[in-house]
Amino acid sequence: MEFTVKKSDLLKELSLTQGIVEKRTTIPILSNALLEAGGAKLQISATDLELGIHCASEAKVKTEGSVTVPAKRLLEIVRSLPDAEIKFKLLENHWVQINCERSSFKLVGLAKDNYPALPAVPKPLASIPGKALTVMIQRTIFSISNEESRYTLNGALLILKPESAAMVATDGHRLAMIESDVQIAGLKNELRLLLPKRAMGELERLLNEAEPDTAIQLSKDDNHLFFSIGERRLISRLLTGQFPNYEAVLPRENQLLIELEKSALTDAIRRVALLADDRSRAIRLQLDKDKMEILSSSGDFGEAHDVLDVQYPGGALQIGFNYQYLLDFLGVAGDSGKVRVELKDEQSAAQFRPVEDGAWRYRYVVMPMRV
Repeated sequence: MEFTVKKSDLLKELSLTQGIVEKRTTIPILSNALLEAGGAKLQISATDLELGIHCASEAKVKTEGSVTVPAKRLLEIVRSLPDAEIKFKLLENHWVQINCERSSFKLVGLAKDNYPALPAVPKPLASIPGKALTVMIQRTIFSISNEESRYTLNGALLILKPESAAMVATDGHRLAMIESDVQIAGLKNELRLLLPKRAMGELERLLNEAEPDTAIQLSKDDNHLFFSIGERRLISRLLTGQFPNYEAVLPRENQLLIELEKSALTDAIRRVALLADDRSRAIRLQLDKDKMEILSSSGDFGEAHDVLDVQYPGGALQIGFNYQYLLDFLGVAGDSGKVRVELKDEQSAAQFRPVEDGAWRYRYVVMPMRV
């Protein structure tokens, strides 16, 4: 195997594999990337058996062939080289010679034989606008549970219809749901899929590298989901199980409505959070006529208090929240200058929404804390 590739092209594709390469060394070859040179392309693949990625870069191929090399070391080498063409040559015992201008490296590789084969991509089921999928991931991914025992909550539910898309995520303490009327090409019936959290994070990285009007081709087989973006493919194991009945959680009787400037609320919560308890992250919202007080207290640090003016004609109400849950929502609440807080009472879930959100319908439900 012998080929030449531009540093900038190779660096971009190698960087996209790093979140997938296996960091643990139980199966050493999984910390390697598979390089396959053929035609006028260099194909780069990586997998940790849960996720897989396949990228391609233009290359001048003198001799076709394949080898696996340590992915992190290769990235560090390529990153350190001058912005010029890099020459690769396969030597005996799977060593790889790397030359760029006056720099030279020999990297220990392994044969392709024991590298797990990535499954072939089936026929696409649907084509999803990349921009829409990016927004849905950004506004739900933080609500996914990290508890491995609750595996049906370790991903988000993607609901695709021919003329709409929705995504829902929950960890049992909060729920994020976003919907929009978008055209899903190729789809004739409703499709519901559980997307693993890690797959969503890697998919967002791929989308950030793609053109804004890029469409994602979605495919699946019995065990995998496939996302194709140009010559890049992300492959994920399919989450199985029943996603919770999220519709039963959505509040329907929250009649106490408050609108606040998003930036003012964010700043006030951040200030009060400085003296909140490190473990519970609890803050209190106290509502009375035309004002909202935000408070925190900690036996170790002290107390904090902030006041915002609001239009609130109701009686006194006090409710507690994990401040990080509120900041997560406020950080992705779109370009709307205002957010709406919808409450029922001290014990019931609160619902948060952007006041103006274009084509999106976004709601965020948070269970209260005892404070």
